[in-house]
Amino acid sequence: MQGRFISFEGTEGVGKTTAIEQLCARLEAHGIDYLRTREPGGSPFAEQLRAILLDPDTKINDNTELLLMFAARCDHLQQVILPALQRGKWVICDRFTDSTIAYQGFGRAHGDEEVRAKIDSLIGQFVTQLPELTLWLDLPVLEGMARAGKRSAADRFEQQAAAFFTRVHKGFSVLAGEQPERIQRIDASGSADEVSVRVWQTVATRFHLS
Repeated sequence: MQGRFISFEGTEGVGKTTAIEQLCARLEAHGIDYLRTREPGGSPFAEQLRAILLDPDTKINDNTELLLMFAARCDHLQQVILPALQRGKWVICDRFTDSTIAYQGFGRAHGDEEVRAKIDSLIGQFVTQLPELTLWLDLPVLEGMARAGKRSAADRFEQQAAAFFTRVHKGFSVLAGEQPERIQRIDASGSADEVSVRVWQTVATRFHLS
C-alpha cells in the first residue's frame, strides 16, 4: 500500500489530539498501517528540542526559535517520516510546516514578507516531503483559548495573548487560501464525534476510502 502523509493544524484548543486519535482508530479499522507523530518532536533528538521550545522558562529570540523548529523537523523527517512512508505506512502528524508559517511567520512576525521568505527558503532547503493533505481544524480563537485554559499547565506558546493567536489564525487562513487543494478547513465546533465525522469524510474522499 502506498504511504500517505496527513498533517493536522490549528490554533490552541481546537481538539487536534482527539481528532487524530479518532482518525487513527478509523484507519486501524480499515486495516491501514499508520504512524502517529508530532511536531516539534517525533524523533528522540527532536523531542529534546521540543522540551526546550515549549518550556515557559526558555528565553530565546525569534530567529533562534525558528531555526530550532527546522532543526527538529529535519531530524524528524529523516529519522521517522520518510522511512515510514517508504515502508508504505500512513503518517499522521500533529503539526508540520504550516504551523511554523502561522506561529513564527504570522504570530511572531505579523506576516512580514521577509520572514515568510526566510521560512519558505528553509522549507525549500530542508523539507523533502510535504503532507498530501492538511486538515486545518478551525475554531474561533477565544473559544480555543478557553478550552486550552482548562489544561493543568500552559506551555510557552499557550501562554501567549489572544492577539498572538489571532495572528496565527490569520496565518492558517492565508495558507488555506493559497493552497486550497492541500489544506482543507474542518469546522472544529460541536462535539468530538461530529468533528471526527468531518475529518473522516475529508480523508475518505481524498484517498477513495469507503
